[in-house]
Amino acid sequence: MAEDIKKIMFTVRKAPHGSIYVYEGLEVKLIMAAYDADISVVFMDDGVFALKDGQNTAELGIKGFAATYGVMVDYEISKIYVDRKSMEDRGMTENDLLVIGEDEDTEEPIKPTVIETDQIGPMMAEQHNILCF
Repeated sequence: MAEDIKKIMFTVRKAPHGSIYVYEGLEVKLIMAAYDADISVVFMDDGVFALKDGQNTAELGIKGFAATYGVMVDYEISKIYVDRKSMEDRGMTENDLLVIGEDEDTEEPIKPTVIETDQIGPMMAEQHNILCF
């Protein structure tokens, strides 16, 4: 049965505001997780801005959705990664990343896992599908 589970990777490469891609991608992730797919998410390029803590969208006149990322943990999407180089190229550090959930057992905050760029290709090679947002 385990081999019947589809491995699907989402890449988030666009900035979170100015288009609907990142928000729509979040909705698709949650839908796919409801069907027991093995979901992983990699934030890279301008997509790392979606994980920046403390975003204030009031001046943009839109409702922010960063808090919604915590729902991914509720849907058992635990493979959430951010590309270190993309973060650093945009002046971000691990301290800038938002908390995306809480460990059920320890109640410790969960943040995305920072990975090196050269780890992304091998992860992609293991997937059945890759969806880009």
